[in-house]
Amino acid sequence: MAEQEASGLQVLLSTLQSSCDKDVILNILGVLTDLLSLGTDRRIHYLISKGGSEALLQALATAACSDPPDDATLLPLLRLLARVGLRDRKFGLKVRRLEATDVILSLARKYLGHHLYLTHCLWVLQVCASNVTAGTALGINGAMELLFKVITPYSKRHVRTVRAAIEALAALLKSKSNSRRAVNRGYLCGLLRLYQDWHHNDVSNNYIHIRRGLLICLKHITNIQLGRENFLDSRGMEILFTSVQDCLSCKNLDPIIRTVTQILRKCYPKEPLPVPTVRSSYSFPLPGSVRTEPPCMVPEEDYESDGEEEVEKDLDNDDDETKEEDDDLETDVNKLRSRPVLDRPEEELKQYEAMCPELSHNFQELQSESEEEKSSEDNTENLPSTASYFIQSATSAKHQNTRSNQNVTEMGPDPGEKDSKAPPQSWTKKKKCRRAQITERQDVEETIQDADSLEEEDLTRSHVLTVSPLPKEAAWYKKMFNNECEASINPSPGRRLETSDILKNLLKKHQENMPFHSPFFYIGRAECVKSIPDYKFLAFPDFWGHQPPPYGKPMLERKYGVQRDKVLDDVRRLIQPDDVIGRTVFDLDEPNYSSPGAPGCLTFFSKFESGNLRKAIQVREFEYDLILNADVNSNQHHQWFYFEVRDMKLTVPYRFNIINCEKFNSQFNYGMQLVMYSVKEALQGRPQWLRVGYDISYYKNHYRSYAATAGGIRRKSYYTLAFSITFPHKDDICYLAYHYPYTYSAMMSHLDILEQSRNPRKVYWRQQTLCQTLGGNPCPLLTITAMPESKKRDDLEQFYNRPYVFLMARVHPGESNASWVMKGTLEFLLSSDPIADLLRKCFIFKIVPMLNPDGVINGNHRCSLSGDDLNRQWLTPSSQLHPTIYHAKGLLYYLRSIGRAPLVFCDYHGHSQKKNVFLYGCSIKETLWQADCMVDTAVITEDVGYRTLPKILDKVAPAFVMNSCSFLVEKSRESTARVVAWQEMGILRSYTMESTYCGCSHGLYKGLQLGTQELEEMGSKFCLGLLILHLKSLPCSKKLMAQAALLLDLEEEITDLRAHRSSSNSSLETDDEPPCVEEIDYNTDSCSDGEGDFSELDKEIQECLLQVEGETEDGGATMGQTCSSKVLRGLYISSQPAANNRALPLRSAPLGMCSGFESSPA
Repeated sequence: MAEQEASGLQVLLSTLQSSCDKDVILNILGVLTDLLSLGTDRRIHYLISKGGSEALLQALATAACSDPPDDATLLPLLRLLARVGLRDRKFGLKVRRLEATDVILSLARKYLGHHLYLTHCLWVLQVCASNVTAGTALGINGAMELLFKVITPYSKRHVRTVRAAIEALAALLKSKSNSRRAVNRGYLCGLLRLYQDWHHNDVSNNYIHIRRGLLICLKHITNIQLGRENFLDSRGMEILFTSVQDCLSCKNLDPIIRTVTQILRKCYPKEPLPVPTVRSSYSFPLPGSVRTEPPCMVPEEDYESDGEEEVEKDLDNDDDETKEEDDDLETDVNKLRSRPVLDRPEEELKQYEAMCPELSHNFQELQSESEEEKSSEDNTENLPSTASYFIQSATSAKHQNTRSNQNVTEMGPDPGEKDSKAPPQSWTKKKKCRRAQITERQDVEETIQDADSLEEEDLTRSHVLTVSPLPKEAAWYKKMFNNECEASINPSPGRRLETSDILKNLLKKHQENMPFHSPFFYIGRAECVKSIPDYKFLAFPDFWGHQPPPYGKPMLERKYGVQRDKVLDDVRRLIQPDDVIGRTVFDLDEPNYSSPGAPGCLTFFSKFESGNLRKAIQVREFEYDLILNADVNSNQHHQWFYFEVRDMKLTVPYRFNIINCEKFNSQFNYGMQLVMYSVKEALQGRPQWLRVGYDISYYKNHYRSYAATAGGIRRKSYYTLAFSITFPHKDDICYLAYHYPYTYSAMMSHLDILEQSRNPRKVYWRQQTLCQTLGGNPCPLLTITAMPESKKRDDLEQFYNRPYVFLMARVHPGESNASWVMKGTLEFLLSSDPIADLLRKCFIFKIVPMLNPDGVINGNHRCSLSGDDLNRQWLTPSSQLHPTIYHAKGLLYYLRSIGRAPLVFCDYHGHSQKKNVFLYGCSIKETLWQADCMVDTAVITEDVGYRTLPKILDKVAPAFVMNSCSFLVEKSRESTARVVAWQEMGILRSYTMESTYCGCSHGLYKGLQLGTQELEEMGSKFCLGLLILHLKSLPCSKKLMAQAALLLDLEEEITDLRAHRSSSNSSLETDDEPPCVEEIDYNTDSCSDGEGDFSELDKEIQECLLQVEGETEDGGATMGQTCSSKVLRGLYISSQPAANNRALPLRSAPLGMCSGFESSPA
């Protein structure tokens, strides 16, 4: 049947090409018109596949060359060509091969005075010009000159013809040579005048399509450098900016506003960032040979190519797995298979034996139960009453927003544990660190007093950390602190500010009700930190602590038109600079600018741990441009920010523009907000990082950087993150950050508290130093498991044979959410929760809570002090440049060499371009299937156990979404921890866990931004998933199974209850990225204006067809036929016997069965 249908269509097309009978040709064209007007585009593509385009072009050439030309067949023929050509990707090639360009142009010239025929010719001309090569040929043959004869100033006559000519011109100008020709002949100025004329006269907005068409012509011309220069010389920026102001209040004019915005952004003169160099303000001398990079340079002229701006790759290739294009998939089976090889001599692995003391410990310190209980009671009686914490049961605390502290029930020293101290570094001045673990308030006070006396003795050789000065003149500050306190904090002129006074008075205000945080511990740890800027101040939020708010923050609803308003504001700076101040108020490169600014100006500061703000420029009274610092020894990776701002006014909306972001997309366009911490709020009992900001937009700006490379000049575009904030208090001190900060000192003090608060009878804990970082900071390695129940052989053997789980976090410094997840994991593992107790009996946990301490300390986003992305160094790490990666990999090698490769390996990360929490894993088969490779299942076998843990987490963790997970192995990821652990260590369950910076699109937290409480919960739920995985995958004793069954039943009841409450919000069918109200154009030249849309031209053709039929149809139109057009009614009549019927004899048949088309509903 299909062959018969195909042959029927081919007969029609063949007859169309060869027949000279006018009625036969008209009937065939009528049949094709009606068939293609019903159903979907599949019919048109079917016609194309059977040679329909060639047949129609040949028929057009025949009709045009006849003498006289057959006008009656031209209209339906041209309409069909326009509709078919739109969907034929090779239409331009076919036009050139059949030499039809001259035919189309000659017809257009012939019918210049006949607007109906001319309009049809222009439609076909537009379709032909959509092919750049065909468009170039048409331009050479004078097509643009012809079109400018048709395009007239504002007139209500022949509007359809004018519109067709403008759209054909826009298609021609996609060719660079045609754009150059248009500029050289002065057409750009003519287009600007035409646009102004139509804009001013089209008061009722009846001719939006014509105005937008003229703008699209300008857009294509300005894709070349010559066009942009001519546009600026012709005052195009002022003309378009002025005209668009009249359109902003009318939503129907959005197509015009969007196109004008794109042109203005593209033609805004490009300029370098206002910094002396794009390289980081901080540098660090690397050991060994000095690596040099091509110097960054700014050319005198713009080196942009004559063409559309390229769509840039994301420099950070977010995290680590966003690029999943099929051409990046690894298809070499040999590379995908596990290849256990060593990247170092085998004898080097012996050094890692010391990092596994649990495998050789004899537990001689274990006492009898009665002695232990007595010892425990004695320890409890002698516990200090301050700075003490107890890790609660996770079950009892998981739903609480604020957890109360309890006294420690069990404490005791770790047998055989040695303190490790960081070696002194010559490149930074730091006083010798006191004992790392400060257990009582008196220790900190003594530290502060000693520091004061030390400063008095020699101010040049050391310093002590202190918080930034508080706003002593603020009314709220004077009210909060009494006169005595004020006198001590605010010394008289000439008297040096005493650090002890500030800290002592602040510590008196601290309520000490924050779980797992103590300012005493934090100060002690912060004093030991080695940083490049040699920090002298503590950020108040890190010192004081953070409590999660008692409510979740919904994702920000995107305000309509917010992005275009920001762009137009930027353009206003250029053409109306009267109110632009342009004053630098903070600059890391010029310390003089870091002092308090002019009256009424905000004051900025960022020289504290994890801080990042390089420069602040006051643009207008309440608007500031901010520039982020690049990663140390790098000129890129601008995303993380964390800085202090003060001296604000009340109820004033401040606008901030971070102008050197690099990622081409961001969750800031999809509901994400930054976070803010108010010092006044904290001192009043609300110490919280809160999601803030409105009118948030992320878009490409006009700043560029240039660098010399082997291939010439490399150009990089920047993006602006614009947001507005109204501060809650006058003269407050506020901290703004990309995400909830989590510093190295916070992590180290957290470990101190955890070690003190654990139960040593139940928890085996060892904190060792994996290695020293480049900056001389210790990288901690934790070992956590359950103590053996006794010294019996069976209990010790069970202890030694527990499988390993290897966890890491924060290899990328800017991914602070990973640290919050790790915090939740650690607190759960050490808690008194029965599930945690059971989990410790199942596994030995090796944990590196922060793989890149130096990057975190110095405010980097992606790299270490070497300027390298450490998660791209796992294949061949350098012991000198990448010590944490080198030794973490060495420890994994050692575990594999003794037959104890981890059951699960997981690297905690953050993701800036996706929502939810999800895992990336590794699978040979899924990678090959995705790449459309043949998979021989008899040869390639694979354990699907890598999917078990994600499926479990999908059920137990509210923020986790299985549908977001991926198990593909990409070539660009072969040097990441996940892939290397899978390939070289043979770890089946090797994962990267990605946590969103934004929020969730599914489940319990759907529509909410994730806070620290939800991130910590994810860490604890990951532990629960590991326990269930153990029960599903490994043999367990009956006792363990019974305990687990009871505990997990209770856990399931809680989970089911929470899932039931959120069932109305849970839907796995929801898109991960729902479309915004306003279309977001990230790249200047993206086709977001609907140029390539078929519907507009189709609609024009259909309207014209109806108009023609309405003019020519006679009274027979009322016949009771099911066919919709005059042509098919004629065919129906012609199928009846008649003596004078000369039409092509076709039998009557259902419409859908004609000419080889399948039937489909109209």
